[in-house]
Amino acid sequence: MGFSEEEWTAIRLSIEVAALAVTISLPFGILVAYLLARGQFYGKAVLNAIIFMPLILPPVVTGYLLLMMFGRKGLLGGFLESIGIVFSFRWTGAAIAAAVMGFPLLVQAIQLSMEAIDQRLESAAGTLGANKLMVFLTVTLPLSLPGIIAGVVLCFARSLGEFGATITFVSAIPGETQTLASAIHAALQDPDGEPMAYRLTVFSVLISLAAIVLAGAVSRYAARRLGASS
Repeated sequence: MGFSEEEWTAIRLSIEVAALAVTISLPFGILVAYLLARGQFYGKAVLNAIIFMPLILPPVVTGYLLLMMFGRKGLLGGFLESIGIVFSFRWTGAAIAAAVMGFPLLVQAIQLSMEAIDQRLESAAGTLGANKLMVFLTVTLPLSLPGIIAGVVLCFARSLGEFGATITFVSAIPGETQTLASAIHAALQDPDGEPMAYRLTVFSVLISLAAIVLAGAVSRYAARRLGASS
């Protein structure tokens, strides 16, 4: 199954976009998951609703909201452009859209992992003199590793297949913002594009399956290692 130069460009760009989306999302995902798992504060339900809203909203709506926020005439886009930062119709904008769409899956996996931790372990670390930050870094975060790995893979896979929000926010410019999903869509609009769509679809399925299988194996290995060391 040989890929054309155009197809390789879409594959490479998709992987770069997904990798950047995960890199952007991970620190915020861990923080938000911890707040939702351990925090008791006014507005928690609202924060939870906002975080998971991209799973409910049509992706096109999410993309339009990003355009209103980060477009050249958006609420923040004009200011960012004045200091040389542009997201709309750039591959970095595709990463932002993918990060927003994958973020809920990342948070959910990490939150569930944190909620499964025996809080007596955290309390024991506190009684030994560790402050909240040290408890988080030495107890909560390591024990959440299986969930973090699962969340990263889910976010990566979701980012790899993102279409609606991305094409609305940054369009599908070949070589710049045309990812796997938008390349498949473009191929299907071409009467002679079915072979290309088939090849890219098979590749997408295979890489997604490989990522999920690898994540499951790594998560189980991490869980066994943590169980053995506890």
